[in-house]
Amino acid sequence: MKNPSGIQVRFGAHIKKLRLESGLSQEAFADKCGLDRTYVSGIERGVRNPTIEVVSVLARGLGLEVRELFEF
Repeated sequence: MKNPSGIQVRFGAHIKKLRLESGLSQEAFADKCGLDRTYVSGIERGVRNPTIEVVSVLARGLGLEVRELFEF
């Protein structure tokens, strides 16, 4: 497995923070986004590199604008 880049780790940590602030479990968030829980886990741990389409899905799941996901 490749070592995750700094931006992936920071992005993932920010997604997790936003999810927790929204009061959603990882499973509930994944279901809301139509994603697999293990994929969301990988994003939050910084080991998955989501496409821009998935970033948009994550933003909608959190009720945020895409740009807000990068304000960390």
